[in-house]
Amino acid sequence: MSKLPLTFACALYDRAQALYTGDVQAEGIDLNFIVIDSPREIFDRMAGGLEFGAAEFSSSEFIARMSANKCPFVALPVFMSRVFRHSYIVVNRRSGIKTAKDLEGKRVGVPLYTQTAAVWLRGILQHEYGVDLSKIHWVQGAMNVSGSHGSPKALALLKPVSIEINRTEKSLGKLLEDGELDATMGSDVPRSLGINPDIVRLFPDFREIEKEYYKRTRIFPIMHLVAIRRDIYEKHPFVATSLYKALCKSREIALARMRYEGALRYMLPWLGADLVELREVFPGGDPWPYGIEPNRPTIEALVTYLAEQHMIAAPMPVEDLFVPVSTFDA
Repeated sequence: MSKLPLTFACALYDRAQALYTGDVQAEGIDLNFIVIDSPREIFDRMAGGLEFGAAEFSSSEFIARMSANKCPFVALPVFMSRVFRHSYIVVNRRSGIKTAKDLEGKRVGVPLYTQTAAVWLRGILQHEYGVDLSKIHWVQGAMNVSGSHGSPKALALLKPVSIEINRTEKSLGKLLEDGELDATMGSDVPRSLGINPDIVRLFPDFREIEKEYYKRTRIFPIMHLVAIRRDIYEKHPFVATSLYKALCKSREIALARMRYEGALRYMLPWLGADLVELREVFPGGDPWPYGIEPNRPTIEALVTYLAEQHMIAAPMPVEDLFVPVSTFDA
């Protein structure tokens, strides 16, 4: 029986490498792994033209589309990208911002208001630091070049928000340096961070803050999940199980390789110490679990933030977001 041809667009993360090299095979699938290291490009091409059979995809965009019943995809509880975001809030010292509450009444740059990183940051500011998000004026545009952040298909907000599109010839980072913005946040930081002494992180001790945040909440922010075109899934439902199993196996191989200290796999001189820290902070020393249950606090928080930020009408049950876990045998 011939295998089903399937394109899969994803960055070449360590957790996907064994799938890319063919060390792991997705049963019944002739997988064409297309490496694209720009997530925004993948999202725009997947959402705009359904160019791939499966792809890593924006978590917030997927959930918003599901909530609006306008989603041509189904999702797997596989999380290709996750990032603690406290370190991505950058301020100009001259703005007088010393605490998170000081962001109220300020002009804050963000690459894309609806991007998952920005959703997480606003949720953290609101829930952890009591920031009134309605008092912030948002300026949207690319962080380190002029223009927009990719070419996303706009998601309509359910309530008006004070957002200004950056139509200057300056990047958000340059606007921050010039004092035309008070802060930036999102999926990137200004290039002037660490170069211009006025451009600094709001939370310079972010590593300790993020560890405490995780230990207390069990939230490790998810950025990207894996989406499969709905038409392909409905015609060939085995694809979900097969791809999920393969991605889980690829992840396990990456974890094993990372944990081998005989020869450091990554250019991290203190990787051994980092591995000790992982064992102290994350259950079983595994920071990157797939599946619904180990990620429930994170997914529920994201859904809550999306509702509070007027991107979905109401929170959705986590189980409704993914192909049912009962179909998997990973």
